[in-house]
Amino acid sequence: MAMNTGLRSCVSKLTNSTITPKSVKRGIHSTSVKKMGGGHGHDEPAYMHAKHMYNLDQIKFQRLKMSLAVFTAFSIGVFVPIYAVVFQQKKASSA
Repeated sequence: MAMNTGLRSCVSKLTNSTITPKSVKRGIHSTSVKKMGGGHGHDEPAYMHAKHMYNLDQIKFQRLKMSLAVFTAFSIGVFVPIYAVVFQQKKASSA
């Protein structure tokens, strides 16, 4: 009981002291969102917008690049799980 009363008096003295500013607000805040424009980040005529970004029919060497992309994605999807299983079994057998 005495500890509780002492703690309350310490807290009230701290909150009433001149050290802490009176205009403190508690809460979540953030800075405002920076807008693009005004020469910051890109220049508009040369900026490539997302809707024009992936024109697959205009890529040079389209068959080669798309074949390599599909083969790479497929290889990663097959070999990473196989490597993970082999690594896990090797680790378990040494323990």
